[in-house]
Amino acid sequence: MSYILTIGIILIASKLFGIASKRMYMPKVVGSLLVGVVLGPMLMGIIHEDEILKVIAEIGVIIIMFEAGLETDINRFKKNMKSYVIVAMGGVIAPFAFGFAIGTLFNFDAITSIFIGAVLSATSVSITVETLNEMKKLDSTAGRTILGAALVDDVIGIVILSVLISRMNSAAEPISMVLIKIVIFFAIAYISGIQFRKFFKWLSDSEGRKRRIPIFALGFCLLFAYFAEKFGVADITGAYIAGLVFSNMHQTNYIREKVEVVSYMFFGPIFFASIGMTATMEGMTYEVIAFAVILTLVAIISKIIGGYFGSRISKINRTDSLKISFGMIARGEVALIIATKAKTSGIITEPIFAAVVIMVIVTTIITPILLQYVYNKNKHKLHEEIVE
Repeated sequence: MSYILTIGIILIASKLFGIASKRMYMPKVVGSLLVGVVLGPMLMGIIHEDEILKVIAEIGVIIIMFEAGLETDINRFKKNMKSYVIVAMGGVIAPFAFGFAIGTLFNFDAITSIFIGAVLSATSVSITVETLNEMKKLDSTAGRTILGAALVDDVIGIVILSVLISRMNSAAEPISMVLIKIVIFFAIAYISGIQFRKFFKWLSDSEGRKRRIPIFALGFCLLFAYFAEKFGVADITGAYIAGLVFSNMHQTNYIREKVEVVSYMFFGPIFFASIGMTATMEGMTYEVIAFAVILTLVAIISKIIGGYFGSRISKINRTDSLKISFGMIARGEVALIIATKAKTSGIITEPIFAAVVIMVIVTTIITPILLQYVYNKNKHKLHEEIVE
């Protein structure tokens, strides 16, 4: 029953840390992330992650990405897909090249160096989504582009990881099969999404604002997330696509209102705290810490460079390009999933995994802070121009 105590501590602490973050002019999500770092194994050791908390955290990130899909204008999403692909490529190529260079610099073998590049290429938008949601900026040029680019980024990351695992494990699926499964999933998602959208449009129009509507929608989201993972695509991608299916509908706002309550009150805080709880001092040596510092700096710089220039190539203005590049810094659960699979497959050692965890924690915490800064700076600049 210790998990009940842990959940209670996380919920209360997340609210208190969130209030403190707000008073220090930082997004509340930073407070939730710090709950896991401060109260978890890294510092105080009061709370620890177990299997039940992992499951709750996984559901939490699925719901967050479902909310992001609901916020997205699907027609605008399809219209801007070309620019999303360009931004995603910029956000993958630059970090991958920098990551591979670091591996070479530290005399790692080619496979390990490619893995480091793959981890740095990952983009975790759940933190960015929560931050932009909090600032009411998710439905903006920067918010939409970050979400669209992350969807493409996710597929590229899966392909890179699959290639690495197939090289290390002869029993692994051939890369051609991985690609075929991904294509099949998106084809099925597109066709079934259209049909489910018609069904739910009829249901919502005939039933009105009844609680069964968001329950059906959330159930559909979980099913989509499950089948996405079965086809080799991240469950969060399936959840985001499910959100797209329900966007721009008569009952979209009602669904979002109900789902948001569940996310805000329970699943969200546990997910954010769980990221902080992955940090630990075990196996920390000066060499690992030095590598982690360099890895983290390169992770931040490379995403800013790749995201910014990818956005500029897509003819997005400089201010929004900077917001997009900052929003893509966080690695979060996506990088942790890649690192865990790489460790179990024998691609990386425990010290490299520890360095990746540190990088994930730092980039995850710094992203909302940078986003808050760039949005507030732009707001103050606009205010000054109006006053003048």
